[in-house]
Amino acid sequence: MWIIVAYDVNTETKEGRRRLRRVAQACKNFGQRVQKSVFECQVNEMKFEQLRRRLLKEIDKEEDNLRLYRLTEPREQHVETYGQSRTIFFDDPLIV
Repeated sequence: MWIIVAYDVNTETKEGRRRLRRVAQACKNFGQRVQKSVFECQVNEMKFEQLRRRLLKEIDKEEDNLRLYRLTEPREQHVETYGQSRTIFFDDPLIV
């Protein structure tokens, strides 16, 4: 399944900046960045639960915001992109 992870971490404190780095790193381990605080991830149910638990452990629910969206399949029929897009589809051949 495809999911979108979007987050807003309060970076006014040193701890907030650390949380931001940890949240971004967790997302990088499961998907690819498509905007500064937005990641697209292709995961199964088990990986989705692992990612959700890890992110919930990192964020401060009083100061931060985390959103997880499940995309309707097939993704290509429901996602429109305009402008610069650096999305890599790992199921496609990487070398032509």
